[in-house]
Amino acid sequence: MLNDVDLALTYSTNELAITELVAQLRHEHDRERPDAGYLRISVHKADLASADETIALCEEARKAHGRPVEILVSNAGRGKRIRDVWDIPVEEFDQTIAVNLRASFLLVKGVVEGMKSKQWGRIIFISSIAAYGAGVNGCHYAASKGGMTGMMKNLATRLAEHGITVNDVAPAMIGDTGMIPNIEAVQGLTETPMGRLGTPEECANVVEMYCKTGYATGQSFLLAGGINHK
Repeated sequence: MLNDVDLALTYSTNELAITELVAQLRHEHDRERPDAGYLRISVHKADLASADETIALCEEARKAHGRPVEILVSNAGRGKRIRDVWDIPVEEFDQTIAVNLRASFLLVKGVVEGMKSKQWGRIIFISSIAAYGAGVNGCHYAASKGGMTGMMKNLATRLAEHGITVNDVAPAMIGDTGMIPNIEAVQGLTETPMGRLGTPEECANVVEMYCKTGYATGQSFLLAGGINHK
């Protein structure tokens, strides 16, 4: 089912990275599926801390592809590491909530009518182990991700009748993202039973599973290499 999806990708500031990603995706598509035809990829610049830009993004994606968005992966995140509540500025709390929680709410509002019209849709939030109160970051980050998981569970109950599933992936200690350079950087901060960092590809595997599995909704998949979040 997912082999022939078109893509609407977003970025905030790093245009070079998104350009390189598009080239990589086209190369892999042409190599692995040479007879599948052209892969349509649109690229959209948006600051998801801005409500106006987030709302406009949904309409831009729809116009670029000439049809409603059917799969939403809400992956934008902010996670400035400040451990202790007395060190967290109010401005940082507000910015983290805006990017990690409000943006997902606005994106869902922007695409859900199109999904309802098709009676099919997939909504996947990228949450965090912090949603369970664990992790190495502070309460500002935990609040934003915990709110996301609560919103996911609520939406799942409301949207199931329209053929729309809503789930999240809750990763911890993922490498190759620029946030954690290596396993040594987090030793002493948390236990990592598998002795390595996770990979973005492993996160993508869970996202793909949700897209293909219509009977899964309201679920949060903890992808943490055995880290105990209790």
